[in-house]
Amino acid sequence: MKVPGLRWWIIVLVFLAAVLNYVDRQTLSALAPTIQKDLGMDDRAYADIVNIFLVAYTVSYLISGKIADKIGTRFGMLVFVAWWSVSNMLTAAAHGVRSMGVYRFSLGLGEAGVWPAASKAVAEWFPARERALAIGFYTMGATIGATVAPYVVIPLATFPYAEKLPWLAAVLGQGTGWRMAFILTGAAGLAWLTPWVLLYRQPRQSALITETELRLIEEGHPSAENAVADKPWTWRQVLGFKGTWLLLAGRLITDPVWYFYQFWFPKYLNAERGMSQKQLTITWIVYAAAGVGSLLGGWLSGWLVKRGAAPAASRLWVMLGCACVLPLSPLIASVANVHIALALTVVTVLAALAWLINISSLVVDVVPRHSLGTVFSVVAAGSTVGGILMNTIVAAMVSGPSTKPAGFLDQAVRTVLGGVLELVQGKGYAQWFWVMAFLHPLAWLLLWGLKVHKTQENPTV
Repeated sequence: MKVPGLRWWIIVLVFLAAVLNYVDRQTLSALAPTIQKDLGMDDRAYADIVNIFLVAYTVSYLISGKIADKIGTRFGMLVFVAWWSVSNMLTAAAHGVRSMGVYRFSLGLGEAGVWPAASKAVAEWFPARERALAIGFYTMGATIGATVAPYVVIPLATFPYAEKLPWLAAVLGQGTGWRMAFILTGAAGLAWLTPWVLLYRQPRQSALITETELRLIEEGHPSAENAVADKPWTWRQVLGFKGTWLLLAGRLITDPVWYFYQFWFPKYLNAERGMSQKQLTITWIVYAAAGVGSLLGGWLSGWLVKRGAAPAASRLWVMLGCACVLPLSPLIASVANVHIALALTVVTVLAALAWLINISSLVVDVVPRHSLGTVFSVVAAGSTVGGILMNTIVAAMVSGPSTKPAGFLDQAVRTVLGGVLELVQGKGYAQWFWVMAFLHPLAWLLLWGLKVHKTQENPTV
């Protein structure tokens, strides 16, 4: 039996993996007020746990792309999803800051791998003119996961287990609600594995693909003979490729904006806007905007490609438009009306995600498929380093001077940033909204000025 449009069914599965990835990730931030109270965590401890997750994410990025290149997209994705799903379920056993940190570290090791594997799936199954839309579609899964997470996990956390299910409350003990949230969301990831294993193959190895679709997919791809002859880049070649460093810098500078909205925006609404745990479900509108931005960003650059623009150049033109929107960020913290603040947040998050889709597409545009996972991993590692810097800076902004000895992450960031933390500490979230106004314009000038769209596929040997 042949399945018309099989590539879109493949990307639907990647989309669902991204949904589950972000539901699992957002469970902690959505339930942060409850979990912090239950485990006695202050904001600095919360920031440390988020940073521990991001350290693992960074480490995983550096190796998961190589793993995906080595064992292939199908088995790579299976390993990553299974690992993070089990880790998420184990988080239900956390009884303090240290144990929570251990489980979140394990979660980060698994979750990062989905993105280089997903980029390989797009490169294997989509022609150039459809790649940005495909990346936008599966990235929208991440934003939908962030959107639905509060609606899934907050009801689970607030359900009256002691009254309705006393036996379960007796088994899980204190914090039964948020523990159940981690168990059930992790189990959903294990259920995803079956359709993935059954459906995913390389296009030429799939018994379900039509000849017409196969010809479309291979449009502009290297011939099978050349694909076999080409060897994956060595680490020296990867690190000698100019595009690797430009794209890494671009994500290091701009991804902290999206990380802030994932990990800190619900806390900002709680602390600065007075919203309760239940009222934080309103954050769905922010993450829904991110989903729209993902699709819109991919569609716009694809439309430019169809009109004759070079793929890499089309991504940069869309990114320029996004960079012109992000300077609205300071207004979010300064307006008095919370609904206007949320409307401004929707606009800036939409632009931030449209940017993210196109900078991710640039990697696929300028790197050959045989080494795409490895280069994507190195580039994405810049993203998580930026996230770690953001977490430490924002924690200092909202917490003021620490009364506890600095941990190794704080010490490392202080070594890099010098007196910046002392300058901003205790002055609130408003400073960070000002910082976000300049990050995307700065990154665009860097990428365009150093001509990332004209980097060659062959790196320095």
